[in-house]
Order: sequence, then structure tokens, then C-alpha cells
Amino acid sequence: MTFCLDSIIIKPEEGAKIKNAIILLHGYGGDGNDISMLTLNWKRHLPNTVFICPNGHETCPINPSGYQWFDLTKEDSNYILEQSLKAEEKIKQFVDEIKKEFNLSNDKICLSGFSQGCMMSLNVGLTSEEEYLCIIGFSGKIIDKNNLKLRIKNHTDTLLIHGDTDQVVPSTHLLEAKDFLIRNSIEVKTFLIKDCDHHIPIEASSTALNYILKKI
Repeated sequence: MTFCLDSIIIKPEEGAKIKNAIILLHGYGGDGNDISMLTLNWKRHLPNTVFICPNGHETCPINPSGYQWFDLTKEDSNYILEQSLKAEEKIKQFVDEIKKEFNLSNDKICLSGFSQGCMMSLNVGLTSEEEYLCIIGFSGKIIDKNNLKLRIKNHTDTLLIHGDTDQVVPSTHLLEAKDFLIRNSIEVKTFLIKDCDHHIPIEASSTALNYILKKI
């Protein structure tokens, strides 16, 4: 099957049945190959999981060799929300294709992402009709709390991880997201990493893996 987003797909060892999927959404200016690095450790512990790492649907103007989920060249919150909602529909279409291709339901799929990919994972995950296995976000935030509050349709368990010295997406957004999710009856766990800037260190990767293993 041809998917609506170009993707790196890492399947289990030959003969292993696919029971779960982890969809990894890259950050602004990145690509599926960037975030697929997470799977190097994870796949050894998740033998029945397919990892899917799509490229964003738009080329990033700041880094033409990379992609974006929504444009950040304008500092206009209404414009950013509008563009993110378009990305949300594209990702939901992509998830439907994944579910059909691998015969999986939402509760067998983990949505995860870094930075802009985290923002999209939260939006897609919490506004879908059915709960996902879990949502895991690295170094992100909620794009528009007022908008998302009106559209929440499920209560997928969520893990948010952030570096305390992040200058790109300050760690205050972790606390804001945690407060928002609690107020909307969503079980959320958070992990603030000391002396960590805007990236995913081993400590974050391991914490996320352990969270997934408990859910599966």
C-alpha cells in the first residue's frame, strides 16, 4: 500500500507477528530518518512492533532538505493553529492507512513525536474518536489550549519528557501541558531531565521505552 506520507518503516524480524505500531513524528526541519534513531534501542525490546517514521507533508523553508508539520515563519498564533489543523487531518489520514495496512486498532498504536512532532501527537491523539495505546511527547507543548479543550474526544494516557535547559521550547511548556491534561481528566506522567537542551538523550529514550513496555 502507498501511504499519504513518505515514511521509513521498520518491521519486526521476519516471521514475527505485528501486534503493535509506534508512529514517530519528527521535529521542525527534520525527517523520518532523524527520529528513526529512537528505534535502534527500542526494537530489541519490542519484537512484535512496527515502527513508522513519516516525513512531514511540507518541505521546511528554513531547511529545504527537511520537512515540517506546520509553518513557523510567521509569528501569528491563528495562522499556526490553522496550519496545524491541516497537518492534523493529514496525519489522521496516514494513521487510518497504517491501521488498515497492518490490521491494527488505535489501542495497539503509540503516537510519539519530538518538538513539533510532539505537538501534533497530542492534537491527533486526543481528538481521535478512540483512545490510543499511549502518547509520548519529547520537548513539545500544546499548540492552542483553548482550541484543544473544545475538541478532546478521548483520554489517552500520556507521557511528556523535556529538558530543563531547553531554549527552543522552554520547559515551562511541560508544566503548562501537565496542568492542562490533568484538568481535562487525562492521566499524564512527566519527566524533566536535568542539564538537557532541545534533543532526546538516552535517559529520555529509556524512560519512554519503559513506559511503552508497561502499556503493552
